[in-house]
Order: sequence, then structure tokens, then C-alpha cells
Amino acid sequence: MNTACIFPGQGAQKVGMGFEIYKNFRVAKDVFNEADDVLKQKLSKIIFEGPAEELTLTKNTQVALMVCSIAMLRVLEEKVGKELKTFCSYVAGHSLGEFTALVASNVISFSDCVKLLRVRGQAMQEAVPAGKGAMFALLGANIEIAKQIADETSVAVANDNSPAQQVLSGEALAIQKSIQISEAKGYKAIKLNVSGPFHSKLMKPATEILEQELAKINFNSPEISIISNFTGEIMRTEEIKKNLLLQLTNTVKWCDSIKNLKTLGVEKILEVGPGKIYTNLTKRIDATLTATALH
Repeated sequence: MNTACIFPGQGAQKVGMGFEIYKNFRVAKDVFNEADDVLKQKLSKIIFEGPAEELTLTKNTQVALMVCSIAMLRVLEEKVGKELKTFCSYVAGHSLGEFTALVASNVISFSDCVKLLRVRGQAMQEAVPAGKGAMFALLGANIEIAKQIADETSVAVANDNSPAQQVLSGEALAIQKSIQISEAKGYKAIKLNVSGPFHSKLMKPATEILEQELAKINFNSPEISIISNFTGEIMRTEEIKKNLLLQLTNTVKWCDSIKNLKTLGVEKILEVGPGKIYTNLTKRIDATLTATALH
């Protein structure tokens, strides 16, 4: 059966994630310890013990989710007795999860990814002053409806998560107006507890900082094909850095990514990371795919 692995993005985090595998598997413990060493910070303590407010800081959340997902991946490889590339044809990740996919496909090293995500998270957190930006989930609407609302209020469609779940992002007042319009049209709108208007043009300052950091790192050709958030299609090696930058200010095309995996012949999708958000989304995008969360 043709298999793809997907990795979660911001929002999947919770205090205590990964602690069981940390206790029970040496390969997992090594991953958490390496991250602590690279950051010169006890990130593992924040992941396992909280407080939740500290874990949900973008500068911590992004690294924490990648570390937890890679620890779970190493346990999976140990249990299967094979490297991921021998039983997985494609990888994809939602927003920051794409960085996890880069590690999984040996494009960049784990330690380089830890450094990159600390910079990315910090830059995204600081790109817009607190309270000036916002995001909300639009439920029951497809991408076309989300675009109409976004155009009306000059905000961005941040995530096309499923045929009936979009996320809009932008300046706080414009987002408030977008919520009112959405509710007037009969859709459910849920404001998100995030530190900034991610995947909108307001993330431009973060793009410039990330570009400098990406220039320092050597990128290898993927050992497993990677589906891009920016295009929803397989990334060529020479596109990877550019797409990681474009991803910050553009829509995460998750719906297209999953549909394209199906077109490429994928039948089984494994979500490797805490929770099962993207397993549930996969089933909503295409119920014929077999989706399983290894949480």
C-alpha cells in the first residue's frame, strides 16, 4: 500500500506530549536531549511540565512540535525495523510541519531544524505588535467563500484545511469585521488564540529574518518526496528554500496537498505527532484514504 507521512502544525501542542515515549524509548529520549543541547535550554521540561502559557509561545511551540514529531518518528522506525524512506513514498507537514518533513526526508539535519524553528518562531512572534493581528477559523465554508470574505475585508486566507474549514488572518480590526460578515452569512467563526496573523502579508518581517537563517544551512536533495504547503505539489530541491519563505505570507494549501497525495497513488496516510487533527482533516478531504494518527 502506497503510504505518506504527515506532520502536525501549530495548534497540535499540549503539555505532556511525548513524555511516554521519552520514558520508554532511548531513541526518543536522545531526540529531546539533543534539542535541549542545541538550544541550551530545557525545552523538554517545558514540553513535559508546562506551564501551557510558555509552551504556546510561538518561539517554543514550533520547535517543540517538531521535536516531539521526530521523536515519535524514530520510535516508529525502531518498531518497524526500517528507515522511513523504505516504507513511505511521500511526506508533508502543515505549516511548521513542513520543516519536520524536511528532517524526515534528510534534507536538513535535526539540529539545523531546531535552530531554524527557534528563529522562525521568534520572528513570527515579533513580526506584528501584540494585539494588532488576529486569526479565526471559518467553519462550513469552502475556499471560494473564504476568499470572497477575505477580499471584502482585506485579510488573507491563511489555511485551506478542508472543504469546510478555512482560517483567515490579518489586522485585528479587519478580522473582527470578517467574523461579523461570516456570521451574518450563517457560518460559524471561532477566533484563534494565536500570537500573530500567520500566513498573511503581515509576516513579511519574519520572511526577511528566516531568509538570512536559511542561507546559512546546507540543503540536501530529499530522500522522500515532499509535498509543498505553498503549491500543494511535489517540491523540486531548488524550490525548497523559496517555498519555505513564500509559505510564511501565503495560504497553506492543505486541502490540495492531501488531494494531490491521492492523485499520486497514496492510499494510506500516517500522522506522526501529537494529536489527530490532520487525520480528521484528511478524512474530511477524502474519505477513501486510510488515515491513522500515531499519537
